Amino acid sequence: MDTNFLFRISFEALTAHKLRTFLTMLGVIIGVAAVVAMLSIGEGAKQEALEQISILGINNVIVNAQVPSQSENGADVAQQRSPGLSLADGENIARFDDLVKNVVPQRFEPILTVSYRSHEAPVRVVATTPNFMLSSSIEVEYGRFITPLDIDDFSQVCVLGAKAKRALFAFDDPIGRSIRISDLDFTVIGVMMDKYIARGKVEGLELKNFNEDIYIPLTTAQKMLPREAQSESSAGIYIIRHSDDDGGRAYNIPEVDQLTITVTDLKFVPAVASLVERIIERRHAGVKDYEIVVPESLLRQSQKTQQIFNVVMGAIAGLSLLVGGIGIMNIMLASVLERTREIGIRRAAGAKRHDILSQFLVEAVTICLIGCAIGILTGLAISRAISYFAGWPTIVSVFSIALAVIVSTAVGVIFGMFPAYQAAKLDVIESLRYE
Repeated sequence: MDTNFLFRISFEALTAHKLRTFLTMLGVIIGVAAVVAMLSIGEGAKQEALEQISILGINNVIVNAQVPSQSENGADVAQQRSPGLSLADGENIARFDDLVKNVVPQRFEPILTVSYRSHEAPVRVVATTPNFMLSSSIEVEYGRFITPLDIDDFSQVCVLGAKAKRALFAFDDPIGRSIRISDLDFTVIGVMMDKYIARGKVEGLELKNFNEDIYIPLTTAQKMLPREAQSESSAGIYIIRHSDDDGGRAYNIPEVDQLTITVTDLKFVPAVASLVERIIERRHAGVKDYEIVVPESLLRQSQKTQQIFNVVMGAIAGLSLLVGGIGIMNIMLASVLERTREIGIRRAAGAKRHDILSQFLVEAVTICLIGCAIGILTGLAISRAISYFAGWPTIVSVFSIALAVIVSTAVGVIFGMFPAYQAAKLDVIESLRYE
């Protein structure tokens, strides 16, 4: 049988009962739409996690100061011996220059607002060093960052995050102007590029919005912004001080709140993390007043979680396609019974068994492919709607569309084969006599 003729009569048979054909392909439409939408959510979440972790630096090991847990059995004496997270910790780590590229200390100053004239902005003031640019994916948009000369001269200069700049200066150029931080004036020397920061946490790690940060020289903060006794700063970073208010326990004020260690090669990250753990544990007399975060490990964990999510969501969507395939087989079996006389006439006119088999198989596959096309469009619309209304990032990949087409074709062949075989094996005489 001519291929064009085969497709034409199959299409005519499907369009003869439009509503029944649409209801038959409805299961495929729903299944394909589910596959495309679910995989787009999974891919979007994966990309979001990758972007968030890349901000921390995939080659970095991060050490955060934290409040020691309640001690027992008189271990307060050991806690008093711990100096807290300090510059000396960073210097000891930096000595392993074959593994460590640089170590960047950071202090998060407990300043509620920063002002420029009548404008105020809730920001996080970060005291750091010029090497911050080597460990971060954030770049300067215009102006400059802190230099070694600023560190040596205790300069009262600052670099604004993109959001902080908009809040204080709107569309004006802030370079050379002074802003008020605490009771001091700081001259703006640069503005950082706007960096997309997604919501929430990555594997339990809360991410700060770097666009709200204002960077000042570390030495300036140490000299002019002394730390005062308080339980928690506005930036969400604790500050510990000598105190006997909590059951007589006393702690040392950490000199810095965070150390970011950049590793020379990604393959050394696990080894450096273990090295950092041993160094700080020894220097802090075994007191757990720090936390080590490895973005590379978080990335692997996030990818594993997303793979599980994709498998589960794909399996759920696959069940919809399975149900759709069963529906196609049922309708095609009913169609064979309904068109028994037509099959007998075609056979009597010279059609062979494989021609009848091909005709019904093409009808089943056509139903699946048309349903697949509609399902893909529906899935795209759903993913866009989810992104717009729920604010979740969604990415429709070529893989998800290709997978939908392949699975739909397979469903058509698998579930259409049995009805087509049933039609092909009908006896000519019995078919002609069928009423």
